[in-house]
Amino acid sequence: MEYTVHKLGTLAGISARTLRYYDEFGILKPARINSSGYRIYGQAEVDLLQQILFYRELGLSLEAIRDIVHSPSFDGARALREHHDQLLQRRQQLDRLIANVEQTIAHTEGRSIMSNQEKFTGFKQKLIDDNEQKYGQEIREQYGAEAVEQSNRKLSHMTEEQYAALQQLEADMFASLEQAMEEGDSASELAQKAADLHRQWLSFYWDTYTKEAHAGVAQMYIDDERFTAYYDQRRPGMAAFLRDAVHVYTGAKQQP
Repeated sequence: MEYTVHKLGTLAGISARTLRYYDEFGILKPARINSSGYRIYGQAEVDLLQQILFYRELGLSLEAIRDIVHSPSFDGARALREHHDQLLQRRQQLDRLIANVEQTIAHTEGRSIMSNQEKFTGFKQKLIDDNEQKYGQEIREQYGAEAVEQSNRKLSHMTEEQYAALQQLEADMFASLEQAMEEGDSASELAQKAADLHRQWLSFYWDTYTKEAHAGVAQMYIDDERFTAYYDQRRPGMAAFLRDAVHVYTGAKQQP
């Protein structure tokens, strides 16, 4: 079956304008242009649009999605299994947060007692799940499963104050990175402040910090497009800039 822009937009629940933009952006081209000049989409384009919308739902940028779906190694069936796993994880996260909210409601209505530690359990578990999804496989391959389990245990036992400090550290790191990128020098004082904040942020998860591991994680942000997308969604080029700043900070890369 074939679809015009308007028919495919109606089918997918997106605007015709979005489909035209996807064509211009190079992420979803029509199968052909008919004699009247209309874009015509076939089954392959329908399937590709589904993948694109899955990735958008997971928070990836269009640039990252384009690189993924147009890579020679892209496997649609494997991608669907990964989407399924990620959506199940998201559902589990939402279930935990819902349970946490319900427990809080019962506490405020006087039907149960809830400690301050319990109030943040759902948020910390969501953070663990997010980190597992983003970093789990790579960290396990590079540093071993025990390193990941230790990190998760450390995070789950954080106090309310430590959790707030972790959130503030990440916010400060991103703010410093954005300011440093204005200067454009990864060895600047601001860039090195961002690298140090990144070290402090990592140390909340790691039992032991080493410069080699720090530099390795920063390089991973470039080698894996998912990590690149996480940083670059805030500002294009942020992942590479952070990698360069960390490599200067750790001595893994000397500035000329």
